[in-house]
Amino acid sequence: MAYEHIKLAVEGGVATLTLDREPLNVLNIAMMKEMNQALDSLDPAGLKVLLIKATGKAFSAGVDVGEHLGDQVNDMIEVFHGIFRRMEKLGVVSVASVQGAALGGGCELAAYCDLVVASEKAKFGQPEILVGVFPPVAALVFPRQMGYKKALELIVTGDVIGAAEAKQIGLVNQVVPPEELETATEGLVKKLTNLSGLVLRLTKKAVVEGLVDDKEQGLGIIEKVYLDELMVSADAEEGLRAFLDKRKPEWTEK
Repeated sequence: MAYEHIKLAVEGGVATLTLDREPLNVLNIAMMKEMNQALDSLDPAGLKVLLIKATGKAFSAGVDVGEHLGDQVNDMIEVFHGIFRRMEKLGVVSVASVQGAALGGGCELAAYCDLVVASEKAKFGQPEILVGVFPPVAALVFPRQMGYKKALELIVTGDVIGAAEAKQIGLVNQVVPPEELETATEGLVKKLTNLSGLVLRLTKKAVVEGLVDDKEQGLGIIEKVYLDELMVSADAEEGLRAFLDKRKPEWTEK
């Protein structure tokens, strides 16, 4: 199948999904629908690794802010979170290769992957709080990966951190010079593809279920807060519109 905003290649037990909406790979609904279609097309029985990477200077600057407004937000959340639900259902080890900025939804996409290889130039952050919303998927996975205090700090400050700090707190597995990113990613993927696909899938399943970690239930709870409480508030509307209007938001809620 031909895609407009992504590329998909399957070879040697590796499904490579490439974000291809330069310059910043902003995730709009059309692009995320393509990602879901691509994930739906994959047969886990024939896969060992799902590799997610991107073209251009940024991994992804996040989800299109304009699609957070009005009735679109429900469709946006359904399609965006559909990516993670499909990754979970696929059950294979996922690897993100991050060459540049991974912000907002782009950071969530990288963080949701099981393993992350990053360039020294990569940056990670969840700036959603600055425009009056919060990142649901980061709220789900950050505390599991780096602990409550650091997770909440990053989410409520909107701070952007470099690759070295991301590795230190457990968000990234490996940091390499930019010119070595492709080689390092290929090296990690090769280690995995040399193993039994069945054993890899069962090992991932055991680790996840051994945490007694029901991500589906957790994501459902977070979605309810996001859609039914946050997105009906005046400050969420104001923050998003201020971003689009390139002005400072004027908060009304106390």
